[in-house]
Amino acid sequence: MSLPRNTTVLIVGAGPTGLATALSLIRHGFKDFVVVDALAKGDNSSRAVVVHAATLEALDTIGCGDELISKGTKMTAMNLGTRTTALAYPQFEGLKPYTRHPYGLIIPQPFTEHILGEKLASLGVTVHRPHKVVAMKVNMDDANLADITLEDGQVITTKYVIAADGARSTIRTVAGIAFTDPKSGLGDDSTCLAQLAQADVTFDTPDLDNITFRGVMSPKTGKPVEGRIFRVICGAPVEDGPIPQSPSKEYMQNLLDRYGSLGLSSDPTVNPSGKAVRIKDVLWCSRFRTHSAIADTFFTRLSSGDSSAPKGAAILLVGDAAHIHSPAGGQGMNLGLRDAVFLGEVLVKHIQVTESASLSLPEADRILIKFVTERRTRALEVIALTKKILALFGVKDEVFAWWLPVSKSTLRDWTLWVLGKVGYIRKQAAWNVSGLGRR
Repeated sequence: MSLPRNTTVLIVGAGPTGLATALSLIRHGFKDFVVVDALAKGDNSSRAVVVHAATLEALDTIGCGDELISKGTKMTAMNLGTRTTALAYPQFEGLKPYTRHPYGLIIPQPFTEHILGEKLASLGVTVHRPHKVVAMKVNMDDANLADITLEDGQVITTKYVIAADGARSTIRTVAGIAFTDPKSGLGDDSTCLAQLAQADVTFDTPDLDNITFRGVMSPKTGKPVEGRIFRVICGAPVEDGPIPQSPSKEYMQNLLDRYGSLGLSSDPTVNPSGKAVRIKDVLWCSRFRTHSAIADTFFTRLSSGDSSAPKGAAILLVGDAAHIHSPAGGQGMNLGLRDAVFLGEVLVKHIQVTESASLSLPEADRILIKFVTERRTRALEVIALTKKILALFGVKDEVFAWWLPVSKSTLRDWTLWVLGKVGYIRKQAAWNVSGLGRR
């Protein structure tokens, strides 16, 4: 399909973040944009499974919140514990005074992507696929524009480029924006959780209600996605070697038997039910390292390499193109969606003031600089939060000190057991992951 040769805004990437950016632009009365994506169809990998309260509030503003809620499962509380003992219960219901969404919404990422895509299609917008960006340069006739070259040779000329093309962003790379770990907090190098295997599985035992929404620390496991499908995330010690690229059923079962809830053990002599619970099918699986990175800036202008030449098209990073971190707390897609929804209003304002010439370009750019500075601060806060959660979950089973011959994990468990009795602490834990304090 032939693409428009010119557009004011080009959105590169049609995952949840790119789609939400497009919907936000429409919400604020702007439709002169084009959306391209490298994939022939939407990504069917499961990945993110929870949408938090602050994100649902943002999605409400672009008309997608209710549809997501109708397809998801509300998680009002979560049980955190060891393999055998419940220790703490983050209570999302305690958020009722602050939001109309006092829960985490469990919904597979493909559902979220589909709902956003259908909403965009209903508004008359086509996502152009498959169109992979391979090059970007300053337009020869107008330095304020960029020529974006696609793999098939087509070129789109645009004034703004929104990089929603993921952690390996082509746009970010070509723009020369560094993407590094901010080194804030702890956790990414935890021996227990430095590498994770995750899978969506079914079990051969129908009655597993006792482990619904159960999170087991060091490593953590078990969030149901839909019906009897379970999301399993399990750490594998680095000394055991790297996790296979596509972990098999046998590999995942072995991890669960060694580190998961005893209620999921395939050994009936260990399982409290006295029965063996085995993985029946692996519907999707993956592996990842628990690392973090953030772009040096979320906004720049494309340079021709000539310092005396005027600055070129505006480039803005959102979602994984701007920041990545461990899955602890289910923050990744949530932060990216809020980036996208909030960007719409700011970008439309910038377009309006530059087109009306009511402000000079440097003055107008302060609008974008203020926005991206705030979003980058939020991203740094979330990265620090996920590192703290990961450090807590991944405490090593080693002696705390010679004068206190108790394992660090035991001390953690005692501390959580005590703190878990305090209602304020349970509510605060839910508040921290909900995003309500760092929209």
